[in-house]
Amino acid sequence: MTKKRLAIFASGSGSNAEKIAEYFTGRTDIEISLILSNNPQAGVIARARRYQIPVVLFDRKTFYDTHRIIEILQNEHIDLVVLAGFMMLIPEAMVQAFPDKIVNIHPALLPKYGGKGMYGHFVHEAVVAAQELESGVSIHFVNERYDEGDIIFQATCEVIPTDTPEEVARKVQVLEHQHYPEVVDKLLSALNS
Repeated sequence: MTKKRLAIFASGSGSNAEKIAEYFTGRTDIEISLILSNNPQAGVIARARRYQIPVVLFDRKTFYDTHRIIEILQNEHIDLVVLAGFMMLIPEAMVQAFPDKIVNIHPALLPKYGGKGMYGHFVHEAVVAAQELESGVSIHFVNERYDEGDIIFQATCEVIPTDTPEEVARKVQVLEHQHYPEVVDKLLSALNS
């Protein structure tokens, strides 16, 4: 059986990346080959080191003006690209190089509260301001536009009128950590060996 290989892109603290690494620890059929980041100060780098996962740092110019990142992923025989708090729009060439093999998690119930500028606390503030009764997570395939790829999975949590954006964020993060590794596992298992 061929080992499935995944790469995680992250720009921030990397809590989802760590949950995925933790989930696959000890598995012989799946390996996190790389963690890639556009932020040399990102917390995800220290988390990657704890799991002995190689880190690739890149800048905006390399990401958008060259095919270097695509080449790295292809050379590593990456089966699935997982975005975990990655803040850059994926270039069209990369989407075409990995059709239906790039996934993202969004901290709201898409199509609501998605699109450019809708990330992190901005999403939770919008949910609270709109007096929504629920929020949640959406795991979706990535296309050339923010948060518009086909939805693979959603999970919901209750939002009560007294919730602050920070409280909504905590509820949503519980869902992220619970479901993202499982959905990634299912996607990898469904890929042809």
